[in-house]
Amino acid sequence: MSRVFYASARARKWRHSDSMPGKLERLLASRMTENYFDKGEWVAVKTHFGSEGAHRIVRPVFLRIVADALKAAGAKPFVTDTVRIKGLDYLEVANRNGINHLSVGAPVVLADGLYGNDSIIIKAGEILKEVAVASVIHDASAMVVCSHVKGHINAGYAGAIKNLAMGGVSGRHRTCGWKCGRGSMHTLGDGIFKWDSEKCILCNQCVEICPLDCIEFKNREFTYNAEICWRCGRCTRVCPAGALTFPGDDLIFLKSLPEAAKAVLSTFKQHKVLYINFLTEIQPECDCMPAADVPLIQDIGILVSDDLVAVEMASIDMIRKQQPLPSSLASDQNIKAGQDIIMSIHNKPYTITIDEAERLGLGSKSYELIEI
Repeated sequence: MSRVFYASARARKWRHSDSMPGKLERLLASRMTENYFDKGEWVAVKTHFGSEGAHRIVRPVFLRIVADALKAAGAKPFVTDTVRIKGLDYLEVANRNGINHLSVGAPVVLADGLYGNDSIIIKAGEILKEVAVASVIHDASAMVVCSHVKGHINAGYAGAIKNLAMGGVSGRHRTCGWKCGRGSMHTLGDGIFKWDSEKCILCNQCVEICPLDCIEFKNREFTYNAEICWRCGRCTRVCPAGALTFPGDDLIFLKSLPEAAKAVLSTFKQHKVLYINFLTEIQPECDCMPAADVPLIQDIGILVSDDLVAVEMASIDMIRKQQPLPSSLASDQNIKAGQDIIMSIHNKPYTITIDEAERLGLGSKSYELIEI
């Protein structure tokens, strides 16, 4: 049975050690004694930089504590994520969201380069066949995965597995493009968009949200640059009229996530990856969207484990016990205490991802929760 260490978000005493930053310091001080990281070893701190308008990411104060703990253990950390929009723009977004060298106490780098195509092809499973793992993550010998737990319009639940699967894989590769990047998880086959001119209201939301500026309307006709497009799917999500779609399959997508995560983790030796799930500001949607809704539930706390599946299962179990917050999307949909909030909002069988991750040998759903 795997161990998952837990620190509650509640601060019951007016002292630093009872705050969430203080508790994280204690969690990591105990974990660093496990000798995950060697002196002088470069350690990737994988997180999500957020988006312009999406600010509910893992806060820089927590990333700083992770970096400081690694340095105290003699390691050399750097904070990283893969390109979600144009590389220089993404670094500016990170800086606006408070993630920079000064704030986190470590270099901030793009894992797949400024152009989002610095990646190494790694064999994956039956669905994906192969994926383009970001070169910096591929070459790192150790990693701490800092994940903001939240909802996700495709995955239902998004935590450490999604952080690895879509955040450890490049948007495209130099030779096979999006088909071996994270776009291969979003869509099927050729990934050709379907546009219904009769439904389209020409609101231009798809144009505005495209991270690569590859969509435009010429003479009131939808066009996009198929060579540049990453198939991230943001345009289809924001279309209010349902005029824009591309082929996909929920079951295949949910099973492809652990396949991609396993490919990313295959480049690391055993006991060289630590997982930290932040159950704070749990909003309905991914941090890659250009806005963040209010949290669905109250902050829960922080979970730490070296077992990917266990830390995800523990996170899900905790979320299921929470009451929906008033004036949230959960409240809007009249979700009651005791209901599965994530399932109720997105109607995605997200536990398939956890089951598949366990089947692929990425960890165990059986865990012991240890609260500090």
